[in-house]
Amino acid sequence: MNVKDKIVIVTGAGSGIGAATAKHFAQHGAKVVVSDLKEEKARSVVDEILKSGGEATINVANVAKFEDVEKLITETVKKYGQLDVIVNNAGIGPRQMAKTAEYTLEDWDNVIAVNQTGVFYCMKLALQQMMKQGYGNIVNIASLAGLKASLNNLSYSASKFAVVGMTKSAALEYATKNIRVNAVCPGYTESALLEKLLSVRPDMDQMLKSVIPMKRYGLAEEIAEAVVWLASDNTKFITGQTITLDGGTSL
Repeated sequence: MNVKDKIVIVTGAGSGIGAATAKHFAQHGAKVVVSDLKEEKARSVVDEILKSGGEATINVANVAKFEDVEKLITETVKKYGQLDVIVNNAGIGPRQMAKTAEYTLEDWDNVIAVNQTGVFYCMKLALQQMMKQGYGNIVNIASLAGLKASLNNLSYSASKFAVVGMTKSAALEYATKNIRVNAVCPGYTESALLEKLLSVRPDMDQMLKSVIPMKRYGLAEEIAEAVVWLASDNTKFITGQTITLDGGTSL
């Protein structure tokens, strides 16, 4: 995949899909800005990339804060002179899964702030820079929960449906500007969010696997491969798409 020397920001890159994506970009020769709210986790990913001979820097940011996203984009461009790709991966789930009538205001506000508004902030500022330079590529991490109903998970589902819509709208707006916008929609994937769910409901492990035709969870590395492919020069005619990586669950 041709991403050599591309300047890439990955948000939420301290663990899970974000960390795997940052490492995968670096393995293919990209220069990666590893952004996460937790500095220690981001530092660990950067160190691993550097030890493997790749190039990476750290930028601590909370995507729910507009000023943090401004700093992230500004510092990246100041250091490298450009921004080729941004992967909007940072995301959270609710503290407590519940039906809509019992859903807490805190969980609604927090999840929407990170998963939806945070993606908007990153897209808005990245697109401004990409318009200046005349090209760019955005890959948003949505979810199977953004394509189909997700029980007891209103804010997460709403935010991921929003990411799918934002992806398609922006792709249409900037299709003539040499800027591509796509999304990936992972199904049940080994990640911190899944671990959190199973720690509360261990009995759900077998139930979840039973609805996945491949009878296993996805791997973060498998999602990362699709993200890097979409961000590469191998997919120049692809924009506005949502690629579902769910082991057949949506079937």
